[in-house]
Amino acid sequence: MSESKTNKVSRRGFVKGAVAGLVVGAAATYGVTTLTETKPITPTMQPLEKAPVNGKTVAYTLNGSPVTLFVQPNWTLLDVIRKEIGLTGTKKSCDYGECGACSVLVNGKLMLACMMLAIEADGKEITTIEGLGKDGGLHPLQESFIRNKAFQCGFCTPGMIIAAKALKDEIPNPSEDEIRRAISGNLCRCGEYARAVKAIQEA
Repeated sequence: MSESKTNKVSRRGFVKGAVAGLVVGAAATYGVTTLTETKPITPTMQPLEKAPVNGKTVAYTLNGSPVTLFVQPNWTLLDVIRKEIGLTGTKKSCDYGECGACSVLVNGKLMLACMMLAIEADGKEITTIEGLGKDGGLHPLQESFIRNKAFQCGFCTPGMIIAAKALKDEIPNPSEDEIRRAISGNLCRCGEYARAVKAIQEA
């Protein structure tokens, strides 16, 4: 009876022995001589040096005023308008040309500022939402949007008004279908399309 007790292996002891055996076996298989030995890791590749970025001085006519500034080749017109110049009416939303929140006029043509490099606009005339009104007053489109309550959060409103301005410069009295096509690239998350159309018609 005493002999069987001394030869009996506990479950914990068995598990410990099995794990130790696996570790020793793995060490032998992969050529590890000392389990406690640590070796410094030497990187096989050096980090890539950043390529130098060469910018350029550009000149715009922004909302009727001359602007000259230094821009980097990868800066978008949207980031320059918002961050460098400080006009935040032009909104940054999707940043890949899908929502129309960043709409501006470049030489009178509707453009998405997030899809245009700042260098590409060199020498051009740019109009943002801040440049529509005159003598401190609002543009008729802005007044009509307010009068018709054609917004809720207002985030898409500047881009939609710019799109409407581009349309009315080309077609002074557009039809409802022409208005809907003109603002089809402007996403209104609040769904105020019907009032927007009415506001553009009445402006």
